[in-house]
Amino acid sequence: MANQEVSITEKLKRLYTLQLIDSQIDEINTLRGELPMEVQDLEDEIEGIKTRISKLETNIQELDSDAAKHNFNIKESEALIIKYKSQMDNVKNNREFDALTKELELQHLEIKLSQKKIREIQHFLEKKNEMLEGVKLKLESKIADLDAKKVALEKIISKTEKEERKLQKQSDKQRKLIDVFLLKAYDKTRRTYRNKLAVVNILRNSCGGCFNSVPPQKQLEVELSKKIIACEHCGRVIVSEHILSIEEGEEAAS
Repeated sequence: MANQEVSITEKLKRLYTLQLIDSQIDEINTLRGELPMEVQDLEDEIEGIKTRISKLETNIQELDSDAAKHNFNIKESEALIIKYKSQMDNVKNNREFDALTKELELQHLEIKLSQKKIREIQHFLEKKNEMLEGVKLKLESKIADLDAKKVALEKIISKTEKEERKLQKQSDKQRKLIDVFLLKAYDKTRRTYRNKLAVVNILRNSCGGCFNSVPPQKQLEVELSKKIIACEHCGRVIVSEHILSIEEGEEAAS
């Protein structure tokens, strides 16, 4: 935490230095672009596709099992038909003949019903297998896309990782020199804006963050660096572009 007796000029220097360091880190993250998020999204999507494939395979197994049961039922009915036909050669009266005839009709109906179910199952199986093949092709495409994005991301990381670690250490060290309340305001402002600028210079008489005009009197106060000046439009701290070269003696003399 910074000493409470630190001059305003020094506070501004420290804050601006932190912004310069953090902006370099931001540039590295910009270089990576949306790749980290795209990689995460693809990984999540691939997991979802794998889950869908698993469900389809389970459905296919269940349909195969149902078809096998109906095939078994057909074989049972065929065996019963042979049995009942042989029994008809030994019937003793019309009641036994009628009973066997009804049983034969029933088994033929059972066979027809099972055959119908099997045809329906085959139809569903064709659809499910088509879907499965399509989803598998999609999975292969997504995996290839993921691999390509990972390679691209790893290349960027390998080029910038060392520099980023160095800058992050500098940022952490610099943050310890800044007043806690000023640091909180700095972090809040960085979170507010996409460009993450919390400390800016005056550019063409305008705030370097929101580009709204800065009144001449405010510009003079910024150049004097005697107090912390915030843009009245966006709340960013405005500092002189020469702040880092201002000597403490100059501030005292002013």
